[in-house]
Amino acid sequence: MSNTYRALTLDAVGAPLKIVKLERPALKPGEAWVRVRAASFNHRDLWIQKGQYAGLKFPIVPGSDGAGVVEKVGAGVDAGWVGKSVVINPSLDWGPSQDAQGKAFRILGLPDSGTFAEYVVVPAANLAPMPAHLSFEEAACLPLGGTTAYRSLFTRGRLEAGEKLLLTGIGGGVALLLLRLGLAAKARVFVTSGSDEKLARAKALGAEGGVNYKDPAWAENLLDQAGQFDCIVDSAGGPGFSKLCDLSRAGGRLVFFGATAGNPAELPLRKVFWRQLSLLGSTMGSPEDFSGMLKRVEEGSIRPVIDGVYPFVQADEALRRMDAGGQFGKLVVTIS
Repeated sequence: MSNTYRALTLDAVGAPLKIVKLERPALKPGEAWVRVRAASFNHRDLWIQKGQYAGLKFPIVPGSDGAGVVEKVGAGVDAGWVGKSVVINPSLDWGPSQDAQGKAFRILGLPDSGTFAEYVVVPAANLAPMPAHLSFEEAACLPLGGTTAYRSLFTRGRLEAGEKLLLTGIGGGVALLLLRLGLAAKARVFVTSGSDEKLARAKALGAEGGVNYKDPAWAENLLDQAGQFDCIVDSAGGPGFSKLCDLSRAGGRLVFFGATAGNPAELPLRKVFWRQLSLLGSTMGSPEDFSGMLKRVEEGSIRPVIDGVYPFVQADEALRRMDAGGQFGKLVVTIS
């Protein structure tokens, strides 16, 4: 086993990903070395590159999502892991409560070195057997986005079969995993997007309907099309958030795990309290959320939607595609 390995690093804000050789650190008790076969990108990686993420440090090996084969384990770890194909839970030190993350919580890829490398060292507790029906590229799409989607839908949103579910901004990796999980749970799923092409592709995957949010009357059109919703999952916030309150049924749940469009200009508090709406913040998720997500993926034979697969040497091209907003599904880099 070589004492060095190749990794993709970011050296500064705005710098491209570049391949470097790093020294392999010694394994601590409870840790495992995973030879990464595939990793996938999240907007988190783009925001780190742009300097728009908290706790920046450079140089850093980014990447939160990965799947591969366990090559070596540290003291106290079951040797049976060696040689197994695994998917990595990037939620580090979530804490003791399922209700919310603790102060030590962090996500693999910053500040800890991440999965855009030939090898990554992680706590063995963060390993899970890779779902048998998935390729390494597909499995690498699941961890961050799948756990975020699962927690939003089930832990926080309490989605049940037969309910009407609205997903905003279809096309990104998390939104499409929300779609897959929602459909597998037998919900009636509707979507929004700024692209008619993405709406059509979401419908081809099973969405019942949807609207283009660039239409000024998008909320009214959606109300005519579907009526009000039991559960809405949003990651944008911004000016359109107040309209989501109008689209929620009395007693409905509105879950949000991001604010990419900024804080809402106005929050209709009277509508929220009078109609008994629940506004539920969510994040990536706990170990229980990660396990629950994998169970639903396996039981439903769910496959993530992949927009493109890039070789290691072209990884930065994937970030440029993400930055342009043209992707439909996850962007994956293969590592061998």
